[in-house]
Amino acid sequence: MHQGARRARGGARVRAGGGQVNDEPRWRDLDTRDGYDRWAPSYDDEGNPLLALEEPEADRALGDVTGLDVLDVGTGTGRHALRLAARGARVTAVDFSERMLAKARAKTGADRVRFENHDVTQGLPYDDASFDRVLSALVLEHVPDVAAFLRELGRVTRPGGRIVVTAMHPAMFLRGVSARFRDEATGEFLRPRSHVMQLSDYVMGALDAGLRIVSLVERSPDEALAARVPRAAKYVAWPMLLVMTLERA
Repeated sequence: MHQGARRARGGARVRAGGGQVNDEPRWRDLDTRDGYDRWAPSYDDEGNPLLALEEPEADRALGDVTGLDVLDVGTGTGRHALRLAARGARVTAVDFSERMLAKARAKTGADRVRFENHDVTQGLPYDDASFDRVLSALVLEHVPDVAAFLRELGRVTRPGGRIVVTAMHPAMFLRGVSARFRDEATGEFLRPRSHVMQLSDYVMGALDAGLRIVSLVERSPDEALAARVPRAAKYVAWPMLLVMTLERA
């Protein structure tokens, strides 16, 4: 520890003579695509509590996908796409980070998924009413126009189909948290560009997109998750995850 500083309650440091020293790393902001390209090598290996909390909730919201056409928008390393294919879905998965897609394509079972490179904030390259289920997982904070994005998800969903959108809960922004990681190669602390959102931005975005909100679920880590994923411990009982299930109105 630097001379003249001492540890205070809660882990902050206090300089001799008063005044706290912030232990929060110095985060560097990156273009969203560049950030996820940099994150790709370590994305699946970080013990991320948000992913651990989100995956079972997304599965529940999607329901039985056997024999259905499913689109995974912002698939990243294919964590949802591969599980959906294993559950019997015909899966198309799209992302704008070629390095994330390279990780996905290298995984066991990737031959059962059609992976495509496309910037999902610029419209989707699919015909109207092409899919029975559309999933977008942890993408919304990077989307500048939520209503336009959700409208596109609705456009490619078949009548009677279902749209499931997961997002980091806006309450996490109150803790200064957004998508972020430590680059293992350089040691830098990096943040792909995000947009600070409120819950109302997501709700009104869905309504403005002409969609019906079937359910809105908020989830917080509990002690059991913290025991499995230590990084969850400081967020126990704090809202971390939002899951919206939507339908075409």
